[in-house]
Amino acid sequence: MTQEIGGFAALGLTQNILAALTAVGYEEPSPIQQQAIPVILAGHDMIGQAQTGTGKTAAFALPLLSRIDPAKREPQALILAPTRELALQVATAFETYSKQMPGLNVVAVYGGAPMGPQLKAIRQGAQVIVATPGRLVDHLRRDEKVLSTIQHLVLDEADEMLKLGFMDDLEVIFQAMPESRQSVLFSATLPHSIRAIAEKHLKSPQHIKIAAKTQTVARIEQAHLLIHADQKVNAVLRLLEVEEFDALIAFVRTKQATLDLASALEAKGYKAAALNGDIAQNQRERVIDSLKDGRLDIVVATDVAARGLDVPRITHVFNVDMPYDPESYVHRIGRTGRAGREGRALLLVTPRERRMLQVIERVTGQKVGEVKLPNAQQVLDARIKKLTSSLAPLVADAEASHGDLLDRLTADIGCSPRALAAALLRKATNGQALTLADVEKEQPLVPSSGPRDRGDRPDRGERPARGDRERRAPMPLAEGRARCRTALGARDGIAAKNLLGAILNEGGLAREAIGRIQIRESFSLVELPEEGLDRLLGKLKDTRVGGKPLKLRRYRED
Repeated sequence: MTQEIGGFAALGLTQNILAALTAVGYEEPSPIQQQAIPVILAGHDMIGQAQTGTGKTAAFALPLLSRIDPAKREPQALILAPTRELALQVATAFETYSKQMPGLNVVAVYGGAPMGPQLKAIRQGAQVIVATPGRLVDHLRRDEKVLSTIQHLVLDEADEMLKLGFMDDLEVIFQAMPESRQSVLFSATLPHSIRAIAEKHLKSPQHIKIAAKTQTVARIEQAHLLIHADQKVNAVLRLLEVEEFDALIAFVRTKQATLDLASALEAKGYKAAALNGDIAQNQRERVIDSLKDGRLDIVVATDVAARGLDVPRITHVFNVDMPYDPESYVHRIGRTGRAGREGRALLLVTPRERRMLQVIERVTGQKVGEVKLPNAQQVLDARIKKLTSSLAPLVADAEASHGDLLDRLTADIGCSPRALAAALLRKATNGQALTLADVEKEQPLVPSSGPRDRGDRPDRGERPARGDRERRAPMPLAEGRARCRTALGARDGIAAKNLLGAILNEGGLAREAIGRIQIRESFSLVELPEEGLDRLLGKLKDTRVGGKPLKLRRYRED
């Protein structure tokens, strides 16, 4: 007699994978996981057509981990992702799901980071490689055998990969792997270019298509505001002044950030708590129970810690830190708008994260409108409204029950009823600013977009004015060198070491081949070898530094 098993256990996953899923709170597989896991476990090639937010990362990660042998110290699975952010997200997911698999190692391979440690991890036998195509091709140029032991390949968000121009790189990667490998392709859409890849490189693939579920997102009012990274805490505090919320979850990227923000909120009188991967299960349950019954109003969480969190009274989600990919964004905002209720999701976006906002809008098919941070008048109005709401129910019978006491107090103190009422209000509000002038004197409001006001900048001291710095003549060139220019400068948070590292990694140059690097406010100058310069600039054309395109060009000194 066969015992019936539900959930993930019924899909044939190994016990150590099931244990890891239990630890992160997964209970029931999503439709794409339910259909794709058995196909991948059986070793078939597959085309998965699924939108972001359907759980497709686990749909390929879980069966692949079940098929990998940790005892073999060699690369066995390759996952290709279109962006660095997605590669990091997928690598993190593999690490989470493989926590019960001793000896299993994952390496993320992407541009903008040193190549040496990445190649070393591969050569030391990391069984799972999660890579962006461009950087992986760079590794293949150094060692053409890097992928010779790959048994499983996944192309994640294949349509995005082709939009970013990785077709040629993909062909190089396909040729470097054994033909006997299993190949799985995930894509939200299946244009002709994707079908051509499938026909050429996949063997009798099974096709799984999952309809997107957008109704939850459609019930959620979404908005974003531009903010500087070092002013996020102030921004959150300002938003909480004017947002009328029942319960709220704030998402950040790191465990430390959960603790820092929760402490800042508690200091302002909010009932808040942190939720991260270091929180014990019994403590996690207490936090969630407290959020459900109203003892807590705000939880500050990481993505992994919030898995499976379902509290109907959550009306707001604050994305304090930008999610790594659109799928995480959809998961996050899905914490609100539950049980048919309306929800509101706010996303804090730093200037360098605008591109990820555009990706989120394109993938979700919804515009995330911009809002401004509340000004001093809006904060004052919100405070007075809350005070009015708290006092209004007490006024009805106050004169009958406390009128005589009022007369005695005014006589004993020797003041008017108005003066006594004002004093009691001051005590009731614990000294909170309730005049426009006092609110404006508090922590300065954070600019909502554009460059910082001059008042936010540190004192210039004896530094020359910006115009003088920008017009400063470049240093004389050494013989055999050419000067190149990038639009990245000090205002982008760029230092000379950032440019040096990117050019060394992506250009394949020796350190001594690079001359002086001059960082200006709105651009930088780099001295490179004159010989072969055009070829070098071609190699660097897709390089990014700090998330922004390098775009080095020959500098004309006319």
